Amino acid sequence: MELILIRGLPGSGKSTYAKKLGCFHIEADMYHCKDGKYEFDSSRAILAHKWCQKMTMFAMEQGIDVAVSNTFTQAWEIKPYLDMAAETGHRVKIIRMSNDYGSVHNIPAGVMQKMRERFENIAGEEIKDDLSGV
Repeated sequence: MELILIRGLPGSGKSTYAKKLGCFHIEADMYHCKDGKYEFDSSRAILAHKWCQKMTMFAMEQGIDVAVSNTFTQAWEIKPYLDMAAETGHRVKIIRMSNDYGSVHNIPAGVMQKMRERFENIAGEEIKDDLSGV
């Protein structure tokens, strides 16, 4: 059983890569989809991440492989997932997407710059600069 954490800035290919893996895929952005349309609400961001963690744990308790694709700009954001993996016996793989395909969510340039500035390296992560290799 494996938990694959896919991280990177918006538009780096996280979701596309995760979908290619063929396992259960979840991300906080899914929480913001209503009737097939993405409607981000910053006041619900914490709820979105809690929901993502809950869905991840549910899937892991079923003993399946899970891919989570979120920005995970800082190491502390990954910790709840590492704790879940330890609890369920899932191996952890961390993949960082480093390309820029352009965000589909129209994130303002200033917000993107702040995300770049706070982005931390995580020991042992695999860095991918394209969507191949799945």
